[in-house]
Amino acid sequence: MKQFTKLNIFSLKGVQMRTFHITWLMFFVCFFGWFGLAPLMPTIRAELHLTKAQVGNTIIASVAATILARLIIGKLCDSWGPRKTAVRLLLVGSLPVFFVGLAHDYTSFLLFRLAIGVIGSSFVITQFHTSMMFAPNIKGTANAVTGGWGNLGGGVTNMVMPLIFAAIVGFGYTKAEAWRYAMIVPGVMMLIIAILYQKFTKDTPDGNYDEIGRSATKSKTDWSILSDWRIWALTMAYAMCFGMEITFDNVASLHFVDTFHLSQSSAGFWAGIFGFMNLFARALGGMVSDKVGGKFGMRGKGLLLAGVLLLEGIGLILFASSGNLTAAIVSMLSFALFLKMSNGATYGIVPFINSKNVGMVSGIVGAGGNLGGMLFGFLFKSESITYIQAFTYIGITVMVVSLILFVTRFQKQTVTEPAKEAVLAGELA
Repeated sequence: MKQFTKLNIFSLKGVQMRTFHITWLMFFVCFFGWFGLAPLMPTIRAELHLTKAQVGNTIIASVAATILARLIIGKLCDSWGPRKTAVRLLLVGSLPVFFVGLAHDYTSFLLFRLAIGVIGSSFVITQFHTSMMFAPNIKGTANAVTGGWGNLGGGVTNMVMPLIFAAIVGFGYTKAEAWRYAMIVPGVMMLIIAILYQKFTKDTPDGNYDEIGRSATKSKTDWSILSDWRIWALTMAYAMCFGMEITFDNVASLHFVDTFHLSQSSAGFWAGIFGFMNLFARALGGMVSDKVGGKFGMRGKGLLLAGVLLLEGIGLILFASSGNLTAAIVSMLSFALFLKMSNGATYGIVPFINSKNVGMVSGIVGAGGNLGGMLFGFLFKSESITYIQAFTYIGITVMVVSLILFVTRFQKQTVTEPAKEAVLAGELA
């Protein structure tokens, strides 16, 4: 299997780099559809007459479905291959994105947000497919870049969806109509990417699973991986970083509107800045993880992850205590940097935990991110807990989990001779 040992982000040469760019773009578009409603929630809240608890329930629903979906998608990547899995997810996932505009009450809107949440599992495909294409020395960096640029969709949607909404209103439609029509845009984008994914990617550098003789019967999951403590430590870590990221993507606009009295567009802009940190911050976490791993091994990677998680928690507490918009923006940028570096550092470790079940491990850890987002969502729906208090509690929790990571011993899986033969036969190196 010809895996690339270098990452030239400006290249489209070879199936490896074409897959690299299409898979992060796929996650970007899915993220755009997944959180397209978040910056429009001030309008939707008013139009559907939603209470704080109901808004909180829709936030929980948007990430809850992804938990199970990520576990399933991880297994399907091992069985079907990432290409077929991605195309089918895009086609099926576009349906609730297109049709959420049919929601006219709290219950129907909640169900659509639940269904849309399934496309958040696209992250697992991105990490799995990238790991297929790149050698161990560059996996962490490649995974971090594709994950970060995909997560960038959360920033872009916070900025762009209010503009699309405003443009539709400018054409004479009401606000109640505009947010519904705006969601057609990410739905169309998903269909376009499905075509590109089908046409220009391969499951592995050597070809698709059916071309190289790899099938579901040759991709049996070793369920003993569930007894590996390292997987659960990484799952907790990802709950604290990515879980907080998707939570913030969901509540940032409402927080800026309610706390600092910004307009929907201005709130979306500042929430978008948070997402735009993914342009480099997650990649930075992956690159540093690879560098540290090369010098200090897996123990160094684990300590790096623990350190950036600790700094994320401190930044969150500072954000919660910000008394004005300027202080809030500065502290937001600080915790965003370490949060997104934590995302990259987590998946700088994931591909090395169990080389024969990368899809399943990636799915479990990825699901942890959404589990964190769902649990955090309960804080933001509470009538007795303010958003500021919720951010404070989460910051403390992140710091506690960082201590758990400090004492967790990560080491690269020892590859036996049969495993090496499996790698040569098409398993993930």
